[in-house]
Amino acid sequence: MIEVKSISKSFDNIKAVQQISFNVKKGQIFGFLGPNGAGKSTTINMLNTLLEPDQGSIKIDGIDLSEDHEQCKLNIGVVPQEIALYDDLSAFENLKFWGGLYQIPKNELKERAEWAIKIVGLEDRKKDAVKTYSGGMKRRVNIAAAILHKPKILLLDEPTVGVDPQSRNHIFETIEQLNSEGMTIIYTTHYMEEAERLCDEIAIIDLGKIIAIGEIEELRKISGVRDKLIIHTSDKQEIEYECESIGSEISGILENHKSNGNEILSIDTHKANLESIFLKLTGKQLRD
Repeated sequence: MIEVKSISKSFDNIKAVQQISFNVKKGQIFGFLGPNGAGKSTTINMLNTLLEPDQGSIKIDGIDLSEDHEQCKLNIGVVPQEIALYDDLSAFENLKFWGGLYQIPKNELKERAEWAIKIVGLEDRKKDAVKTYSGGMKRRVNIAAAILHKPKILLLDEPTVGVDPQSRNHIFETIEQLNSEGMTIIYTTHYMEEAERLCDEIAIIDLGKIIAIGEIEELRKISGVRDKLIIHTSDKQEIEYECESIGSEISGILENHKSNGNEILSIDTHKANLESIFLKLTGKQLRD
């Protein structure tokens, strides 16, 4: 669905993206995980034609982006970090405006706007001015505007920044619904719990380079991060084990301690997660 080969982008002396390559399969949710300034937005802006790569190639649904920008744009919906709405217009009026820019026929536009506003769960507020909306509600309208032309691919650039937990969860549910209906999604975030929940495959990006790419289990193998089991005994020892899988190894470890006569007071388990994987691969916490 998307093929990216060795793209780079610099701004003066700053190398924002350096020789990155990745493929996104049809129907996949593909995540870009990295801190602010890692190169996520620059990559998204090259995919959506706002920026032209200094080198490398991008294909969208088999079409070379450098050869046919307009056709590629028709296949893509974009949800930018910034809110792109008119505050004095209602949500429904905003959608009709953006739908006009997509050249959706007038006889279809009202139906499309109704469909999109329902997808994001704002039917009861569709006639209210956007200026009366919370930040999370505005972001949901942003998503509705991006899907009006029913694109094959949706690009979301940190769509939950600054939103309340309820709106964040609604955004997740919207993304999951669109994906279940066949839409391919690229999702950038610096929140690890979002990547873990949503993404089939994740590219960890930092300083403009992709450090590792794969499903969470593949990233775990690449990083070498393992589960940890910590046993606290009656003689005040704290014994730590590294495990490939706590679930399959814990019974053997506990039996070994019982046979040695060590009384176990408590057990702590630490499952290898995306945070520990990121830390191992980059040497720093994601929110640094």
